[in-house]
Amino acid sequence: MRVMVNGTFDILHRGHLELLTYAKSLGTQLLVAIDTDRRVSELKGNNRPINNQEDRKFFLYNLRAVDIVILFDNKEELVGIMEEYKPHIYVKGSDWKRDTPSTAEQYCKKVVYYDRVGEYSTTKTIQDIINR
Repeated sequence: MRVMVNGTFDILHRGHLELLTYAKSLGTQLLVAIDTDRRVSELKGNNRPINNQEDRKFFLYNLRAVDIVILFDNKEELVGIMEEYKPHIYVKGSDWKRDTPSTAEQYCKKVVYYDRVGEYSTTKTIQDIINR
């Protein structure tokens, strides 16, 4: 079964790895769609991303759980990836329920929300580094 997740994955932390490991456990192939640098800056601010899209793609692709990594620049491209890949399961962090494309159900047999693990977040990690 094909599984798909998407996100920025700027500075990888345990929460990301828990999400990806869980997503992979639901199927046999995991596709991770990541925001382009332009989109990350638009969503998170001019100081982001910390790691550029090619580095983020490389890091993710080299994780055991991840099989495919694709960049997307807007919601339409994300939906296009879903339409082409036709994942059986789309996994999304539960804190992003409001951002799940309404068409996800059209191209995915099931949408699963994954609860955040602990207080892990890239923004918090960056702030912790600054505060040191």
